[in-house]
Amino acid sequence: NRVYPTRVSRVRIPPSPPQKEDSIFSDWVLSFLQRGDAMKAERNKTIDFLPEDAPEYLARCLRVTEDVPLDAVCGRTICGDTFQVAPHLPRGFADLLIVDPPYNLTKDFSGGGFRRTTDANYAAFTRAWIELLLPLLKPDASVYVCCDWRSSPVIGMTLKDYFRLQNRITWQREKGRGAQRNWKNGMEDIWFATRTDDYTFHVDAVKVRRRVRAPYRADGRPKDWEETPDGKFRNTCPSNFWDDISVPYWSMPENTAHPTQKPEKLLAKLILASSDPGGIVLDPFAGSGSTAVTAKKLGRRFVAIERSEQYCAWAEKRLELAETNPAIQGYADGVFWERNAGRLPR
Repeated sequence: NRVYPTRVSRVRIPPSPPQKEDSIFSDWVLSFLQRGDAMKAERNKTIDFLPEDAPEYLARCLRVTEDVPLDAVCGRTICGDTFQVAPHLPRGFADLLIVDPPYNLTKDFSGGGFRRTTDANYAAFTRAWIELLLPLLKPDASVYVCCDWRSSPVIGMTLKDYFRLQNRITWQREKGRGAQRNWKNGMEDIWFATRTDDYTFHVDAVKVRRRVRAPYRADGRPKDWEETPDGKFRNTCPSNFWDDISVPYWSMPENTAHPTQKPEKLLAKLILASSDPGGIVLDPFAGSGSTAVTAKKLGRRFVAIERSEQYCAWAEKRLELAETNPAIQGYADGVFWERNAGRLPR
């Protein structure tokens, strides 16, 4: 039994709502919301416009209703449902698959939503998109799948039936709601899998630059670290626990109003490790375009599929901005920097 996101209608506040007695406060709230971008602080870079307010971005997106060649979809945001689009895409073109599917939670998105279901139904949903996307992958492709603690066991067990599991990454989120009767949910998982044991992994491209707390010298010279104007640093091999990720917030250029947006720094690690320059990254649940934007900034090609017109428009806006600003927060000089470690791109 497949479980698909259920559609919900997007409601826009009407320009002239009915007036009621004693509604001074509600009138002020409506006025505040209707002013939109005009009310933003100067440093607030959040992308949150409606498609009709910037139709040129949605117009750049591709609609796929019949079989298409690779050059027609490469580097494009496809506006449509993955389950309807994927059968029309070329076979065996993707070097890397990055999947950020709806978690097994009840959550509303722009133009659609997902309702929490049983583990069995969620496993069936996972099998459905795996079997749909598997023919699109190259024989040596790698796969990363994002999930939370609740869906992680289901994702891991299901992936084992189709791929070779290589690792499970856990990354620490700075944000998260507090809990009164449980531990605050501050972690998420990313499963790493491959089609075979012959796969791409560039460990030197994803090293983390950390401050040296106890610098050791041999013959008076730094041993396995370097001294810079910003301090003493060592480039370390990455582990499967990431505590150097900042969830996008209002003053970051990459930030959008998407409720589950992934950080570009996180995606950059996956892309640099598991693809070559010029390789093709496939994202079947593209959201506001974080994977596509990061791939573009890192010299990779992409195919991004997203059903929400709103998110597609935001993705195109971000791709436009990436033309003149290829910086990725937390990544500079060919390494990933731990938080508060020195000079970083903004």
